[in-house]
Amino acid sequence: MKITEPTPGAPCWVELGTSDVAAAAVYYRQVFGWHAVTDSRAGAGGYTVFSAGDAQVAAATPLYAPGQPTAWTVTFATGDVEALATAVSEAGGSVLVDPRDVFELGRFAVLADPGGAAFAVWQARSFAGAELLNEPGALGWVELATGDAEAAVAFYSRIFGWTVRAHGTYTQWGIGGADFGGMSTVEARDREDVRPHWLPYFAVESVDATAARAADSGGMLLMAPTDVPDGPRIAMVRDPQGAVFGIHQAGTEG
Repeated sequence: MKITEPTPGAPCWVELGTSDVAAAAVYYRQVFGWHAVTDSRAGAGGYTVFSAGDAQVAAATPLYAPGQPTAWTVTFATGDVEALATAVSEAGGSVLVDPRDVFELGRFAVLADPGGAAFAVWQARSFAGAELLNEPGALGWVELATGDAEAAVAFYSRIFGWTVRAHGTYTQWGIGGADFGGMSTVEARDREDVRPHWLPYFAVESVDATAARAADSGGMLLMAPTDVPDGPRIAMVRDPQGAVFGIHQAGTEG
């Protein structure tokens, strides 16, 4: 099973905070074929939505806060942002951005788990989230890199009620029998600059072709196309501004 539409507790959106939104729009158009539309409303802050065909799949924003890293942020759906923010604080996490409204679209907050991995939560009103999931050009998988797997399991199981399943040596997160993500250790990334974080993987028709476009368009391959034992073919990319994302062969997640 796979999650194909925004579901409470599951990933529903992904957002890029970047130093150059216009350059990012060009880059991701070259890599995924996305087209970008910037919200011109006062107060939107240059918020730019990426679409695959007619489906909204992701967004990009300028960097708003001093010291904010250039990075993708994974967003999870919730029915009550305030209650979830409180639960995160009580479970040892932190609130990075207090709950607030986004026009008539919904309400969000930015939170972090006890290990420091940041994520957002979204309480939908007129906008439910990604209009396409688990298809080429859309978000297909999310992965937590953490320094304390046991603590992460306890935290996310408490906050979201996720199921935890071992797939070989790999831990997977799920809801109602549908796995949507996994977990690895920071040490497994074998890079000193890696801190706990959530990493989005986008589904693609060809990992090799997409990885080649990502590199040719100015990105850097952090992991060349690789077949995961008993899993999908994946690659990992750093875009020209420094944000990291993964890609995986569509139809092989979970």
